[in-house]
Amino acid sequence: MDTPHTQATLEVDSPERMQELGRRLAGLLRPGDLVMLTGELGAGKTTLTRGLGEGLGVRGAVTSPTFVIARVHPSLVGGPALVHVDAYRLGGGLDEMEDLDLDVSLPDSVVVVEWGDGKVEDLTDDRLHVLIHRVVGAAGDTGDAADDRRTVVLNGIGTRWAAEDLALA
Repeated sequence: MDTPHTQATLEVDSPERMQELGRRLAGLLRPGDLVMLTGELGAGKTTLTRGLGEGLGVRGAVTSPTFVIARVHPSLVGGPALVHVDAYRLGGGLDEMEDLDLDVSLPDSVVVVEWGDGKVEDLTDDRLHVLIHRVVGAAGDTGDAADDRRTVVLNGIGTRWAAEDLALA
């Protein structure tokens, strides 16, 4: 049986727009959602998550959790907490991720995992996979502004995302 899947591709031209995309995406999120972020270093994963935190109305500055692995940002507005995970240094797949008790946090929180490919897919059948690609070498590029351009592909996987119009994000 095929897993329901929905997809949208968006263009983002600055860190401010990436953060705004996060704020808009937050409006689609609810407790129990898993968001996987994929992109090279400096692609904008934490910037997007900062916007998610703003949109969800959570406490605390959303910064990269690289050295603490995971941070929990409680809601200030009665919504779900944001659990922000950086799985970059975790190599053990789901076994190592289980040590973080994400399956316990997931039902009541929005869990965002950077670098989670091959590590967190088994937490749930429903997830939003966000792929961030740098736009490089476009014809006619003149100057540094091109360095901030990103193509963001939103992949809603599972029945949770089947009815969502991700292009509105």
